[in-house]
Amino acid sequence: MGNVKSALEKAMEKINSIEALTPEEKARMRDEEKIRSVLAAFYKGELKRDELWERLKGSGSSLLVEAQRKMTDSLRPAILEEEFQLRKEGILALEALKEKKNPAAVEGTLNMLEKIRKELKQVKEQAAEEMRAAVEQNPQLRMRQVRTADGRTVLQPSLSVDEAVQERLAQFLDENERRYGEMFARGVERLKHELG
Repeated sequence: MGNVKSALEKAMEKINSIEALTPEEKARMRDEEKIRSVLAAFYKGELKRDELWERLKGSGSSLLVEAQRKMTDSLRPAILEEEFQLRKEGILALEALKEKKNPAAVEGTLNMLEKIRKELKQVKEQAAEEMRAAVEQNPQLRMRQVRTADGRTVLQPSLSVDEAVQERLAQFLDENERRYGEMFARGVERLKHELG
């Protein structure tokens, strides 16, 4: 049998590694744990924006920026509207606590990200409606290319209008989601820069 460490041995190694940390490293670990616990409560709805502000009031700028960056990293184009608004409010609440603040620029970039999200949603909805109308009006669009056992490609009717729409829509959305995703990513990087 190989070297199998007991739970006690593993715990002792962890304690020894923590004891070997410098005071700065220990402070950083405490700060990271504080951010993690406060943001977890905020995301779960256990804390409101004002309570988040109150919990982190008096924290150093580096801790506030780190909390804002973690919230920024959780932003996605497809995130639910409520979750986006929650993070936006949190980022702005923490911006108000910082010594060097830039709330107008931060809010402007958050609004730009929100606009990108809304445009992508509208593009998806409009494309789905247009594809559905086109497929319903033209039965040939319900055909799909299928490879036969002998290697030939033949056209075969799709099972439904929905399936045909989804097949055609997938290609269109893939291209647009990539484009909007790139714009969103650039906006997130801009926001991180503005946060400090």
